[in-house]
Amino acid sequence: MNELEQYIQSYFGIPASHLASIASLFEQRHLEKGDYLLKSGGYSDSLCFVREGYLRMYALDSNGNKEITQWISTPSSFAADLSSYMFGTPSRWNIQALTECEMYTLTAENYKKIGNLVTTWSELEKLFIAKCFVALENRVFSQLSMSSEDRYDVLYAQSPELFNNVPLQYIASMMGMSPETLSRIRNKKIS
Repeated sequence: MNELEQYIQSYFGIPASHLASIASLFEQRHLEKGDYLLKSGGYSDSLCFVREGYLRMYALDSNGNKEITQWISTPSSFAADLSSYMFGTPSRWNIQALTECEMYTLTAENYKKIGNLVTTWSELEKLFIAKCFVALENRVFSQLSMSSEDRYDVLYAQSPELFNNVPLQYIASMMGMSPETLSRIRNKKIS
C-alpha cells in the first residue's frame, strides 16, 4: 500500500478492497520550485495530494499590493481551490510550489467516478466535507480568540517542519501576524 492509499484509507475510512481502484484515478505530477499549480482567475481542474514538498495558497489584497497566505500544504495533505474545483468558478487563489513538489492529482471527472467504485461514498464524502469545515472553524476560532504566541504554539505542534522549509514571511501571513511578530515569538521560544 503506497502513501496515497494509506492516506485515503485513514482519512476517508475506505475499505482496503477499494483503495487500489481509487488510487488509480489519481495522476502523478511534478512541480519545480516557483511553478504554479493554479493562478488567480484560472479554473481548478484538480484536487491534489502532496506527496513531497510544500505548496502555498495565496491571494493579493484588495489593492493588489500585499500577498495574503491562506494556507501552506505540507506532505500528506490535500491542496485545491475547492470552490473552483467543485463549482467551476474562477479561482481567487494562486497555488505555488515553495519547494520542488511531487503530488497525486485527481480531476473533477475522476472524482465523480469514486461514487461508482465505493457504494458508501456519499456518506464518506459528507464526513470529508465535515472534517474540512471543522478544520476551517478551528482556524477561524484560533484567529479570533488566541494570542499570536498561542497560534504559533499550535501551528508548531502540528507542523514543526514548516518552520525549517518555508520562508517565515509566508508562515506569518498565514497566521495573521507580521514577520517581525513571528520572529520575536520564535526568538523567545528558542532562548
